[in-house]
Amino acid sequence: MNYTETLDYLYTSLPSFQQVGASAYKPGLERVSEFCRKIGNPQRSYFVIHIAGTNGKGSVSNMLASVLQQAGYQVGLYTSPHLIDFRERIRINGEMISKQKVVNFVSKYRKEMEVLDLSFFEMTTALAFDYFAQNDVEVAVIETGLGGRLDATNIVIPAVSVITNVGLEHTDLLGDSLPKIAREKGGIIKKSIPVIMGEKSSAYNLVIEDIASDVRSTVIYAEEAFECTRQSSEGEYQLFDMIRTRDNQQYTLRLPLLGEYQRQNVATVCTIADYLHENTPLSISRRAFVEGLKECVASTGFRGRWERLSSNPTVICDTAHNAHGMQQVAEQLSKMEYNRLFCVLGFCEDKDIAQILKLMPKDAHYIFTRAASRRAASLEQLAEVATECGLDFECAESVQRAVEMAKSQINSDDMLYIGGSTFVVAEALE
Repeated sequence: MNYTETLDYLYTSLPSFQQVGASAYKPGLERVSEFCRKIGNPQRSYFVIHIAGTNGKGSVSNMLASVLQQAGYQVGLYTSPHLIDFRERIRINGEMISKQKVVNFVSKYRKEMEVLDLSFFEMTTALAFDYFAQNDVEVAVIETGLGGRLDATNIVIPAVSVITNVGLEHTDLLGDSLPKIAREKGGIIKKSIPVIMGEKSSAYNLVIEDIASDVRSTVIYAEEAFECTRQSSEGEYQLFDMIRTRDNQQYTLRLPLLGEYQRQNVATVCTIADYLHENTPLSISRRAFVEGLKECVASTGFRGRWERLSSNPTVICDTAHNAHGMQQVAEQLSKMEYNRLFCVLGFCEDKDIAQILKLMPKDAHYIFTRAASRRAASLEQLAEVATECGLDFECAESVQRAVEMAKSQINSDDMLYIGGSTFVVAEALE
């Protein structure tokens, strides 16, 4: 098989959650554990930082990978989903896995994968683990796919576990309350290995602390470890003045990610890097940390997080796709300066679309669309909810058409926001 045929095989024989949703979800670690045992348990060949969370785990993973690269390490980065190219999921020092490596792995292990009935995500996880081991990765940043406790990545033994935050998402699979979802995400906490919490919340603190106590782990709260005293903008960067609370050490950090919500993620990355430097053989200098954050987009290829696509008019895209993330988007939109606001939005049908739209600005003009995905909500469904919310809107049959419609109406002092779904952002970027 060539690369195209290999991807077709993976997507058709091993359906992905990104493509078909909950029907592709196969909870449990038995299959991936058995498969990784057959290929030599490659995930044991390097240090691992394991990252879960409702929102922010992609940002934290990419920032941390960039910092570790600047520190001189060979760094593997495994994230999901991808925006444009499947290979975005698996990178070493920012470089995507080659097409031939994907083909070779699938050709070599196809029979074993079929016998074990691996899911698409289980196969992809094992591919990443093996690729990192074969290429002498020293430290791997591994992002969970969905939840944590039963996620395929949860066979790693990390140097530290990280949970960015907990919000209502995938309630049909993870539970219908924050404590239930926190218990699933807290399932990545391992015996005697600390967990860093990016957000402190009375809604689920006790759940995480109880899980940690049961396995003799320690909970480290990022907002207690680092304080942000100032957040501002400087051209295409955000500036953060941070103070490390244990010794009042001060840092001024530049970040090429413009979302105001990155404040919490920066504190989380600060806490992870400080823990690794102080408590593991991994050494991260102040210079490596500062430069790693400054270069995180260039060094990892990270895209789609409050990304400015143009100015005059301002065009922003962001992959936030649940109420927890869209609330942060709505808050930042309310602070932006523009004459008129246009929003091109599409959602997956399993999202609480009404709850999300109630958060969004009422004075914007909305163009609702449907990405080319089986999971995408229909235009009829979007129109019904938008009408109930009293929004000014029209519909477009494709993302391309929606963007064209927005461009035909927008002036230089207006703003266009594109989002609601990873699929919508991916098609807009393409």
